[in-house]
Amino acid sequence: MVDIKLIRNDPEFVKAAVRKREMNLDAVIDEILDIDAQRRRLSGENDALKAKQNAASKQIPQIKKAGGDVSAIMAEMKELSAKIKEDDAAIGELEAKQKDLLLAIPNLPDADLAAGGKENNQPVRYFGEKPTFDFPIKNHVDLCESLGMIDYERGAKLAGNGSWVYRGWGARMEWALLNFFITEHINDGYELILPPHMLGYDCGYVAGQFPKFADEVYWIQNPTSSDKKFMLPTAETALVNLHRDEILTKDELPRKYIAYTPCYRREAGSYRSEERGMIRGHQFNKVEMVQYTTADGSDAAFEELVGKAERLVQKLGLHYCLSKLAAGDCSFSMARTSDIEVWIPSMEIYKEVSSASNAREYQARRGNVKYRDEDGKLQFAHTLNASGLATSRVIPAIVEQYQNEDGSVTVPEVLRPYMGIDVIRKG
Repeated sequence: MVDIKLIRNDPEFVKAAVRKREMNLDAVIDEILDIDAQRRRLSGENDALKAKQNAASKQIPQIKKAGGDVSAIMAEMKELSAKIKEDDAAIGELEAKQKDLLLAIPNLPDADLAAGGKENNQPVRYFGEKPTFDFPIKNHVDLCESLGMIDYERGAKLAGNGSWVYRGWGARMEWALLNFFITEHINDGYELILPPHMLGYDCGYVAGQFPKFADEVYWIQNPTSSDKKFMLPTAETALVNLHRDEILTKDELPRKYIAYTPCYRREAGSYRSEERGMIRGHQFNKVEMVQYTTADGSDAAFEELVGKAERLVQKLGLHYCLSKLAAGDCSFSMARTSDIEVWIPSMEIYKEVSSASNAREYQARRGNVKYRDEDGKLQFAHTLNASGLATSRVIPAIVEQYQNEDGSVTVPEVLRPYMGIDVIRKG
């Protein structure tokens, strides 16, 4: 959530920052300011009435003790009480309306981000060379089917389009990747978390996914009670809620977590040719990294997360591009994002396997996550996240970039200890 003080003190800055996202919320920001002025005026008037009420309350015992008549002052107290109650209700309505409007304001992009959408994303660097082949290449769907790694037909039978079944060496490669990722993160000092997959509404609210994107998740209603939960779309949604409503000490930061979970996405399942196979699905596996930091440590934490995600792809020997996203391509809650995109030879395009993002204090403000600085003053923490990594696009990249003329696939060296095989062949 954007700080109301920032909107109050520099509304034109906030409007311009939002417009960098290709959103025009000038009218919403003006309405927020109007409501804020009404609320502050009414709160001041109400505070004065409460002070008058308190003063009158102290006079009553003294008047009674002196044998005086308190009927007039009691009548005044009754009027004051009714007016205060009326004003409290009006203030509550204004606060609720202001909060709803504030929730419509996305995180403000960092100043160095380009304005506009994905067409203005900026490639930062490439790793390795695009693989070349002296034979006709196959796409990952055909390779995975011919090698018995993925069963798309039975996946669709079990759960519909956008689903698949890992089999044989495909299942073992998936498990090898997850083990490789987790081992690397633990070695780097991250704590492994296995969170619930069904989360309460507050988790989506703090992460910034609700209320705006509440229709993009899978909801689960308990048929015997009013309990309603949603399936997590990413482990970030759980991890950024671990310290909700907590006050941390500066010495406790940064907090570094990783979590392995399946991810459940309603918006997935496109039928476009570049989304075929495992490129986009309703359920996929991912290891997610999250950090809680101080404001001063935020930028360094972001570079660390980007570097960690890059090293995983590098150790797999995959050609990729690191891109700095334009303001309009960053997700609603994020101030900046860098994507790592692997090369898919058959499609001749790059596909994202990791997004590293910095939410600054946006999520912590929603979740009331604070820390005490060296002066003992409370500050909102910064939260950051990065995929480390999502497997559903890593496997297509591996089988396509490592394919051989005879239809076999060479296993990346770092995965061989986990799989016990160097080359995946038919049969």
